[in-house]
Amino acid sequence: MNTTTMQQNKTRDIVFIGIFAALIAICSWISIPTTVPFTLQTMGVFTAVGLLGGKRGSLAVLVYILLGLVGLPVFAGFSGGVGVLFGTTGGYIIGFLASALLMWGIETVCGRGKIVLAVSMVLGLVVCYAIGTLWFMAVYAKTSGAVGLGTVLGWCVIPFIIPDLIKIGIALLLTERFRKVIA
Repeated sequence: MNTTTMQQNKTRDIVFIGIFAALIAICSWISIPTTVPFTLQTMGVFTAVGLLGGKRGSLAVLVYILLGLVGLPVFAGFSGGVGVLFGTTGGYIIGFLASALLMWGIETVCGRGKIVLAVSMVLGLVVCYAIGTLWFMAVYAKTSGAVGLGTVLGWCVIPFIIPDLIKIGIALLLTERFRKVIA
């Protein structure tokens, strides 16, 4: 591969990482009003990794988090800053990166087949829930007092399982439809 082609590939990678970091931000701003409102952040994360692959998808998630960390309003509710990441729900945002990294690891070992991708997305969601729930419990205990695991699962996980599985389904459809265009 010549130098020009390598430079074009790097430029293309940077562009795609930036576009998908922005896509995740846009998805975080879209709130679906139900009994428990939810955003499309997880769909954005899973679509990024599904379409870009583990490395570029994980970098897109990292860029998204760093943009929010420096204060840009990329998180849900047009929020941003260190306070959001260190607040009760910040663990779920960190969980997005852990999900992407897990998906990258699974992709590296098992390839990028449809079934592998679906399983990696579900496992990524479980990792996100686990990190976010433990983080929530720790921060909540420091600010408001101890809270039980069942209570936190009732607040932060159980109401979101079905919407998140639907978002995984949509991410899989988007990945299947657009993977050839991105490749």
